[in-house]
Amino acid sequence: MEAPPTPKSCLIIGASGGIGKSLVEHLHSLHPTWPLVLAGRNYDSLKETFPCQPQCYSVDATDADAVSILFKTLTETHGAIGSVVHLVGSILLKPAHTTKPEEWDATILQNLTSAFNVVRGACKSMMPTGGGSIVLMSSAAARIGLPNHDAIAAAKAGVIGLTLSAAATYAKKGIRINCVAPGLVDTPLAAKLLSNPASRSASEAMHPLGQIIAPEQVAQTIGWLLSTSNVTGQIIGVDGGLASLKVSQ
Repeated sequence: MEAPPTPKSCLIIGASGGIGKSLVEHLHSLHPTWPLVLAGRNYDSLKETFPCQPQCYSVDATDADAVSILFKTLTETHGAIGSVVHLVGSILLKPAHTTKPEEWDATILQNLTSAFNVVRGACKSMMPTGGGSIVLMSSAAARIGLPNHDAIAAAKAGVIGLTLSAAATYAKKGIRINCVAPGLVDTPLAAKLLSNPASRSASEAMHPLGQIIAPEQVAQTIGWLLSTSNVTGQIIGVDGGLASLKVSQ
């Protein structure tokens, strides 16, 4: 009897953030045999967050060469990569006229350029091995006009455009590319905003379901997108209806 094929690796880039931690826990419970590979800019933070996770790598996702080297290393070390999740991002809440050029550049670099680098590296790696699944992160702010989200909305809208075009480009190669667009998620990245009771209450009221999004909810959606086999080119709003519903207060 032939041995079953070795499961393809799942790479999570930006794993030490709030959504990343929830996703690792969720995937461990959902697919215990999946080899998880975790990557992020700060290697020490990864090892501190996941002390029992042996496969951790340092990478700056905004650096195209570094991302290419990471995928080459992983392919040589772990074999085929079956799925990739891009969780690198930032939040900038400012109107355009007060946004400094360097803030704009950093927002585009961290959110859109890093996503493009990961798609490019992942697709190069997946095409020779029969395809795979890629999940990117956008935002409800890219789908509805919210004040003072000018730069981040533009960057995240770019991620949606990237998702749709790349999904079409690589569909015949067996690569599925989808995107999750959450509302405000209760993670350390949003801690400054949510630590103020008035700001938190206002943020909750913006979401028709009246709740800030939990990282576990985003992780469950990502897990489903990685597990299913016939979904591609989709933008999934885990946003409590923020980007699609108008309800009376």
